[in-house]
Amino acid sequence: MVNTPADAAAATRSATKRSGRPRDTRIDAAVPAAVMEILGEVGYGNLTLEAVAARAGTSKPTLRRRWRSRQHLVVDALTSLVGVEPTPDTGCTHCDLIAGIGGLGQAVTSTIMGRRVLPALVADLAGDPELESVFLERFFHPRRASTAEALRRGIRRGDIRGDADIDLLLDMLASTTYYRVLFGHLPVTTALAEDVVDIVLAGVATDQWRTRHGRAKDS
Repeated sequence: MVNTPADAAAATRSATKRSGRPRDTRIDAAVPAAVMEILGEVGYGNLTLEAVAARAGTSKPTLRRRWRSRQHLVVDALTSLVGVEPTPDTGCTHCDLIAGIGGLGQAVTSTIMGRRVLPALVADLAGDPELESVFLERFFHPRRASTAEALRRGIRRGDIRGDADIDLLLDMLASTTYYRVLFGHLPVTTALAEDVVDIVLAGVATDQWRTRHGRAKDS
Protein backbone atom coordinates (compact mmCIF):
# COMPACT_ATOMS: atom_id res chain seq x y z
CA MET A 1 0.00 0.00 0.00
CA VAL A 2 1.38 3.43 -1.00
CA ASN A 3 0.85 6.37 1.30
CA THR A 4 -0.03 9.56 -0.55
CA PRO A 5 0.58 13.12 0.70
CA ALA A 6 -3.15 13.27 1.49
CA ASP A 7 -2.81 10.14 3.62
CA ALA A 8 0.11 11.69 5.54
CA ALA A 9 -1.81 14.91 6.15
CA ALA A 10 -4.83 12.98 7.40
CA ALA A 11 -2.65 10.95 9.74
CA THR A 12 -1.11 14.15 11.13
CA ARG A 13 -4.54 15.67 11.73
CA SER A 14 -5.68 12.47 13.44
CA ALA A 15 -2.62 12.38 15.70
CA THR A 16 -3.09 16.04 16.60
CA LYS A 17 -6.72 15.44 17.42
CA ARG A 18 -5.85 12.46 19.66
CA SER A 19 -3.10 14.28 21.55
CA GLY A 20 -4.96 17.59 21.88
CA ARG A 21 -3.38 21.02 21.90
CA PRO A 22 0.28 21.28 22.85
CA ARG A 23 0.76 22.30 26.49
CA ASP A 24 1.30 26.05 26.84
CA THR A 25 4.55 26.25 28.78
CA ARG A 26 4.04 29.98 29.37
CA ILE A 27 1.20 29.13 31.72
CA ASP A 28 3.48 26.79 33.68
CA ALA A 29 5.45 29.85 34.81
CA ALA A 30 2.74 32.53 34.78
CA VAL A 31 0.21 30.71 36.97
CA PRO A 32 2.48 29.95 40.00
CA ALA A 33 3.77 33.53 39.91
CA ALA A 34 0.20 34.86 39.83
CA VAL A 35 -0.80 32.61 42.74
CA MET A 36 2.05 33.84 44.91
CA GLU A 37 1.34 37.49 44.07
CA ILE A 38 -2.35 37.17 44.93
CA LEU A 39 -1.64 35.24 48.12
CA GLY A 40 0.59 38.08 49.20
CA GLU A 41 -2.14 40.63 48.47
CA VAL A 42 -5.31 38.99 49.81
CA GLY A 43 -4.23 35.84 51.66
CA TYR A 44 -5.10 32.18 51.26
CA GLY A 45 -8.79 32.39 52.08
CA ASN A 46 -9.51 35.03 49.44
CA LEU A 47 -7.60 33.41 46.58
CA THR A 48 -9.89 32.56 43.64
CA LEU A 49 -9.33 30.76 40.35
CA GLU A 50 -10.90 33.72 38.55
CA ALA A 51 -8.29 36.09 39.98
CA VAL A 52 -5.43 33.72 39.17
CA ALA A 53 -6.66 33.24 35.59
CA ALA A 54 -6.94 36.99 35.02
CA ARG A 55 -3.51 37.70 36.50
CA ALA A 56 -1.84 34.89 34.53
CA GLY A 57 -3.53 35.78 31.25
CA THR A 58 -5.43 32.52 30.90
CA SER A 59 -8.91 31.16 31.64
CA LYS A 60 -10.58 29.38 34.54
CA PRO A 61 -11.33 26.28 32.39
CA THR A 62 -7.61 26.05 31.57
CA LEU A 63 -6.78 26.08 35.27
CA ARG A 64 -9.43 23.44 35.93
CA ARG A 65 -7.91 21.17 33.32
CA ARG A 66 -4.50 21.32 35.00
CA TRP A 67 -5.34 21.60 38.68
CA ARG A 68 -8.08 19.80 40.58
CA SER A 69 -8.74 22.71 42.97
CA ARG A 70 -7.36 26.04 44.13
CA GLN A 71 -5.69 24.17 47.00
CA HIS A 72 -3.81 22.02 44.50
CA LEU A 73 -2.87 25.19 42.68
CA VAL A 74 -1.38 26.64 45.86
CA VAL A 75 0.62 23.48 46.60
CA ASP A 76 2.00 23.46 43.07
CA ALA A 77 2.88 27.16 43.22
CA LEU A 78 4.65 26.80 46.56
CA THR A 79 6.68 23.84 45.34
CA SER A 80 7.54 25.53 42.05
CA LEU A 81 8.58 28.91 43.44
CA VAL A 82 9.73 28.17 46.99
CA GLY A 83 11.53 25.07 45.79
CA VAL A 84 12.97 22.13 47.67
CA GLU A 85 16.62 22.96 48.28
CA PRO A 86 18.55 19.80 49.26
CA THR A 87 20.58 19.72 52.45
CA PRO A 88 24.17 20.29 51.28
CA ASP A 89 27.13 17.96 51.73
CA THR A 90 29.90 20.21 53.05
CA GLY A 91 31.85 17.47 54.78
CA CYS A 92 30.66 18.80 58.15
CA THR A 93 27.60 17.17 59.76
CA HIS A 94 26.92 20.16 62.03
CA CYS A 95 27.16 22.57 59.09
CA ASP A 96 24.99 20.42 56.81
CA LEU A 97 22.16 20.21 59.34
CA ILE A 98 22.23 23.92 60.10
CA ALA A 99 22.07 24.70 56.39
CA GLY A 100 19.18 22.28 55.86
CA ILE A 101 17.05 23.48 58.78
CA GLY A 102 17.99 27.08 58.08
CA GLY A 103 16.84 26.62 54.49
CA LEU A 104 13.47 25.39 55.72
CA GLY A 105 13.16 28.42 57.98
CA GLN A 106 14.02 30.76 55.15
CA ALA A 107 11.53 29.06 52.84
CA VAL A 108 8.64 29.60 55.23
CA THR A 109 9.56 33.13 56.32
CA SER A 110 11.02 34.83 53.23
CA THR A 111 7.83 34.16 51.25
CA ILE A 112 4.13 34.40 52.02
CA MET A 113 4.14 30.66 52.76
CA GLY A 114 4.39 31.38 56.48
CA ARG A 115 1.53 32.65 58.63
CA ARG A 116 -0.53 33.78 55.61
CA VAL A 117 -0.65 30.36 53.93
CA LEU A 118 0.72 27.33 55.78
CA PRO A 119 -1.73 27.11 58.72
CA ALA A 120 -4.80 27.34 56.46
CA LEU A 121 -3.30 24.95 53.93
CA VAL A 122 -2.54 22.37 56.63
CA ALA A 123 -6.16 22.61 57.78
CA ASP A 124 -7.30 21.80 54.23
CA LEU A 125 -4.92 18.84 54.05
CA ALA A 126 -6.75 17.22 56.95
CA GLY A 127 -9.98 17.04 54.96
CA ASP A 128 -8.54 16.02 51.60
CA PRO A 129 -6.37 12.88 51.56
CA GLU A 130 -5.47 13.32 47.89
CA LEU A 131 -4.32 16.91 48.45
CA GLU A 132 -2.37 15.78 51.51
CA SER A 133 -0.65 13.12 49.42
CA VAL A 134 0.35 15.70 46.79
CA PHE A 135 1.71 18.09 49.44
CA LEU A 136 3.70 15.36 51.18
CA GLU A 137 5.07 13.96 47.93
CA ARG A 138 6.07 17.26 46.35
CA PHE A 139 7.14 19.40 49.33
CA PHE A 140 7.40 17.60 52.66
CA HIS A 141 9.02 14.24 51.85
CA PRO A 142 11.77 15.57 49.51
CA ARG A 143 13.01 17.94 52.23
CA ARG A 144 12.80 15.20 54.84
CA ALA A 145 14.67 12.72 52.63
CA SER A 146 17.44 15.23 52.02
CA THR A 147 17.97 15.86 55.73
CA ALA A 148 17.77 12.11 56.43
CA GLU A 149 20.67 11.58 54.05
CA ALA A 150 22.65 14.28 55.89
CA LEU A 151 22.09 12.38 59.14
CA ARG A 152 23.19 9.10 57.54
CA ARG A 153 26.34 10.82 56.28
CA GLY A 154 26.92 11.90 59.86
CA ILE A 155 26.66 8.29 61.00
CA ARG A 156 29.09 7.17 58.27
CA ARG A 157 31.55 9.90 59.33
CA GLY A 158 31.35 8.71 62.93
CA ASP A 159 29.76 11.97 64.13
CA ILE A 160 26.36 10.48 65.07
CA ARG A 161 25.71 7.25 66.95
CA GLY A 162 24.85 4.34 64.69
CA ASP A 163 21.77 3.47 66.73
CA ALA A 164 20.25 6.96 66.39
CA ASP A 165 16.55 7.04 65.45
CA ILE A 166 16.61 8.90 62.12
CA ASP A 167 12.87 9.54 61.98
CA LEU A 168 12.81 10.93 65.50
CA LEU A 169 15.79 13.18 64.75
CA LEU A 170 14.08 14.48 61.61
CA ASP A 171 10.96 15.36 63.58
CA MET A 172 12.99 17.08 66.28
CA LEU A 173 15.06 19.09 63.81
CA ALA A 174 12.17 20.47 61.76
CA SER A 175 9.32 20.61 64.26
CA THR A 176 10.37 23.86 65.94
CA THR A 177 10.21 25.75 62.66
CA TYR A 178 6.82 24.32 61.70
CA TYR A 179 5.46 24.83 65.23
CA ARG A 180 6.41 28.51 65.26
CA VAL A 181 4.96 29.09 61.80
CA LEU A 182 1.69 27.33 62.59
CA PHE A 183 1.05 29.05 65.94
CA GLY A 184 3.02 32.28 65.57
CA HIS A 185 3.90 32.45 69.26
CA LEU A 186 7.62 33.03 68.56
CA PRO A 187 9.57 34.10 65.46
CA VAL A 188 11.63 31.85 63.20
CA THR A 189 14.95 33.61 63.72
CA THR A 190 18.19 33.23 61.80
CA ALA A 191 19.78 31.68 64.91
CA LEU A 192 17.03 29.09 65.41
CA ALA A 193 18.53 26.44 63.11
CA GLU A 194 21.89 26.44 64.89
CA ASP A 195 20.25 26.37 68.33
CA VAL A 196 18.07 23.39 67.39
CA VAL A 197 20.91 21.46 65.73
CA ASP A 198 23.17 22.00 68.75
CA ILE A 199 20.54 20.66 71.12
CA VAL A 200 19.72 17.64 68.96
CA LEU A 201 23.37 16.74 68.35
CA ALA A 202 24.07 17.02 72.06
CA GLY A 203 21.93 13.92 72.49
CA VAL A 204 23.21 11.72 69.65
CA ALA A 205 26.74 12.88 68.85
CA THR A 206 29.62 10.43 69.28
CA ASP A 207 32.61 11.08 71.54
CA GLN A 208 34.63 11.52 68.35
CA TRP A 209 32.45 14.44 67.26
CA ARG A 210 32.44 15.99 70.72
CA THR A 211 36.23 15.80 70.92
CA ARG A 212 36.67 17.28 67.45
CA HIS A 213 34.35 20.18 68.26
CA GLY A 214 35.57 20.71 71.79
CA ARG A 215 32.24 19.72 73.34
CA ALA A 216 32.11 18.19 76.78
CA LYS A 217 30.63 14.68 76.85
CA ASP A 218 27.81 15.73 79.14
CA SER A 219 26.99 18.94 77.21
